[in-house]
Amino acid sequence: MQLPFDGAISAYFRDEAPEDVRNAIKRSDKGEILSHSYPHSERMARKVYEAELDKLQIELVKMQAWVRNSGARVAIIFEGRDASGKGGTIKRFRANINPRGARIVALPKPTDKEQSQWYFQRYIDHLPAAGEIVFFDRSWYNRGVVEKVFDFCEDEARERFFEQVLPFEHMLQEDGIHLIKLWLNVGRAEQLRRFLEREKDPLKQWKLSWIDVEGLRRWDAYSDAIFETFERSHSDRSPWTILRSDDKRRARVNAIRAVLNGIDYGRKDPKAVGRIDTQICGGPDIWDA
Repeated sequence: MQLPFDGAISAYFRDEAPEDVRNAIKRSDKGEILSHSYPHSERMARKVYEAELDKLQIELVKMQAWVRNSGARVAIIFEGRDASGKGGTIKRFRANINPRGARIVALPKPTDKEQSQWYFQRYIDHLPAAGEIVFFDRSWYNRGVVEKVFDFCEDEARERFFEQVLPFEHMLQEDGIHLIKLWLNVGRAEQLRRFLEREKDPLKQWKLSWIDVEGLRRWDAYSDAIFETFERSHSDRSPWTILRSDDKRRARVNAIRAVLNGIDYGRKDPKAVGRIDTQICGGPDIWDA
């Protein structure tokens, strides 16, 4: 079978990956948590996960009904390293709600015209209208992290981004938009394990890109850019919620809980929403580089 990028991910694992990362993957059993700092030793049991997810998705249906009937506008940002679980988490959010009122926005590389515009301009066109929920699968925070790591923008442009991002978000909130920022944080060994699985799976190879391959070598640069982004874009009015996503099941459940807890929708059942696991879902202080 022809591997994407001529097997570059397997080659990285074999020849370049840090020894502790390589050994963790080699010695692991399927489903084992690889990060020593992750607060749970095992993944959430499937039956528990599915039972919790069922209750939470009923609450999401209630929330969407409230959004539609009240004319509320909700924008949820999903950020994180590649393979951190953004797409899978969004999929669970949307599994049982009406897709007509719940859009995914995943913008491609900006066009020449868009590159000449104000940086935030192309995102404004995709903000929610009354009664809508919009899921941003990556967002304007590309400038804070990916563009920095790969030298896609000048330092001056990035500095201007940080000067403007919180005022921009505060303006959205003042206009009535419910803005929720989620950052999925995956460990280095778990990220590489997921990439290796994608490389070998013909149904998932499309998810891989050159950025993924090259990004493996730039782990520390990503960490520095992420840390600075939290320092400069986390505020009481526009906070980041960090989700440690080495266990996808726990991350998905707690991401939904974080959103449901952040919106005062009608007929909310606090017992069904449940309690957030603060060991894996919280502010930037729980982020693990």
